[in-house]
Amino acid sequence: MAEPNATETLPTPPPDGGGVEWFVAHTRPRCEKKLEHYCRREGIETTLPLYRSVRKYRGKTVVFFKPLFPGYVFLRMERRQRQKVFQSDYVANLLEVPDQEEFEQQLEDILFALEQEVEVRLAPTIGPGMRVRIKNGPLQGMEAWVENRKGMTEVLLRLDFIGQAAAVKVSAEDLEPI
Repeated sequence: MAEPNATETLPTPPPDGGGVEWFVAHTRPRCEKKLEHYCRREGIETTLPLYRSVRKYRGKTVVFFKPLFPGYVFLRMERRQRQKVFQSDYVANLLEVPDQEEFEQQLEDILFALEQEVEVRLAPTIGPGMRVRIKNGPLQGMEAWVENRKGMTEVLLRLDFIGQAAAVKVSAEDLEPI
């Protein structure tokens, strides 16, 4: 079976809203893809941001698609479907998202960055930094927080609800303070 694409788009909400909400599934270790497969089979919309990882083993190049946020799968479903998610045995906890709009916008920003094929990696923590807007390039208009590491400028696209961020390398000239 072929590996899924490294990126995907957010599920389209039904026209009437239908009581559909975002939830964050905190998975058991190394069960993100299993939960995504289970949910799709059960008709539950999922978003699992993946990034491409290339490794060399014994002279061969191997490509993997790994979860950008290990231990988390994002679900868009009705509240009544929560029990079905727990029946999978892949979920440790199901978190409710208090600010649905902010969460969806932040998730869209991260998925868009993955689609642009810029280098995206998991930032271990969201540290204090300057808030900026990206003024040039494929991520133009996005708001982010700056982090400098070893002379490189990186911006953090945050997913505040789970306390995680994705780091993207951006030239300092392409940033403006907010």
